[in-house]
Amino acid sequence: MSGAGQRVLSVLRKMIADGELSGGERVAEIPTAERLGVSRMPVRMAFRALEQEGLLIRRGARGFAVRQVTAEGLAGAVEVRGVLEGLAARQAAERGISPALREVLLECLVRGDQLFAKGYVSEEDLADYHDINKRFHQAIVEASGNPAIAAALARNDHLPFASVSALAVNRDNLTQEYRRFNFAHMQHHAVVDALLGQQGARAEAIMREHANATLGYARLFGAASGAEASGLKIIQ
Repeated sequence: MSGAGQRVLSVLRKMIADGELSGGERVAEIPTAERLGVSRMPVRMAFRALEQEGLLIRRGARGFAVRQVTAEGLAGAVEVRGVLEGLAARQAAERGISPALREVLLECLVRGDQLFAKGYVSEEDLADYHDINKRFHQAIVEASGNPAIAAALARNDHLPFASVSALAVNRDNLTQEYRRFNFAHMQHHAVVDALLGQQGARAEAIMREHANATLGYARLFGAASGAEASGLKIIQ
């Protein structure tokens, strides 16, 4: 996805998280593009991505509706991702990391270090981190050598906020976002250390905690309070 498409995707996620777009509300390309001051193409790309994440439901040939998300559903999907990615990390550590995947993981760490070294982040930085983060998680699943994990994650990714790609960014508080994503990057360092040291149990525990931190992030947007996450309505 282009930089413009990624930025629109992030903005729409945040609008849903804040309740600006409510569950069941219909959304369409042209009015959304006009509202955001962009062309239709990045909106179209964002809608398709969010549909894959389970945050939009297709209505008719071109329209979508926002999916209602509950706190219980979010917690369950994130927990499943944590279990699956934890299993992948443990199996990867016990199996041993190939030189090629070791290089990928270390490159992700270096790129992240460079991004956070200046002590703050821009929206463009966070779009870059989205790609780094996605490649990092993919590499760990690949390193497990277990295709059943990838298949199970692909199914789980269709649930709202379950995908590692489903990042909502608060553009109004980039200082907070710097702390949030820098912490996640430090967890990446810890899991790579465990993987390369072939510490399977430690790698599994770190990855499960890494996934479950998503629930804490959701609460930053007022999502997981009470029986229903009324503010966590996500667009694909």
